[in-house]
Amino acid sequence: MIEPSPSPLSPHRPLAEFYGEPAGRQDFINQLFDEAAPDYDWVSAMMSFGSDRFYRRDALRKGGLAPGMQLLDVASGTGLMISAALALGLAPQHITGVDPSRGMLEENRKRHPVKLLEGKGDALPCADASCDFVSMGYALRHVEDLNLLFKEFQRVLRPGGKVLILEITRPANRLALPVMRFYMQQVVPRLGWLRRRNQSTAKLMQYYWTTIEECVPPATILAALAGSGLTNVQRTTTGGVLSEYVAER
Repeated sequence: MIEPSPSPLSPHRPLAEFYGEPAGRQDFINQLFDEAAPDYDWVSAMMSFGSDRFYRRDALRKGGLAPGMQLLDVASGTGLMISAALALGLAPQHITGVDPSRGMLEENRKRHPVKLLEGKGDALPCADASCDFVSMGYALRHVEDLNLLFKEFQRVLRPGGKVLILEITRPANRLALPVMRFYMQQVVPRLGWLRRRNQSTAKLMQYYWTTIEECVPPATILAALAGSGLTNVQRTTTGGVLSEYVAER
């Protein structure tokens, strides 16, 4: 008997204020990240006050990534998670990155001698049971269907393989929420304008913040991970806004 597929689970409501009809969502996201690719590493550093590189490396280490493992980095972007994995001693030939944005992949290729593929997280261009570790850094909010995404993670992992998802969670503290909103929507875009004199950073940060504010709660993400067939699903937090979701195949 074939089990029915779970209903689609979007990470947030359709954001018509950015892309109109839902059908335009992926094209909007691809263009957004294509335009922002040259500045993305700077934006990441600004949002984390310079701690992002250490944090990614430490999260991967705590998640169980070690040399000799085959890593699949989903929504790889410019390769910040790949840089962290290389710093932990993984060999370039053991790393594959997947991203739908050609602009982000172009920046990634300039920096990392690893295998990079164009594709989406909910339809990975990878074989079954082909990797030991799946990572995803701050991109869960940009997929169309969390259930499909996590099913794909389960499909490409070998038995005993691990998942690590890093995400920014809307702060529960009522004082922290407006401060974070102001910093991401006002301070970072203005600094980006002074640095590059373009609007790509402001556009990215407006969308980025909206997806954070509108994202489904952590309990929904944990339930979807467990519902995909993954086990030992857990979430830890840092600073009240950084979530680390881990699971096993």
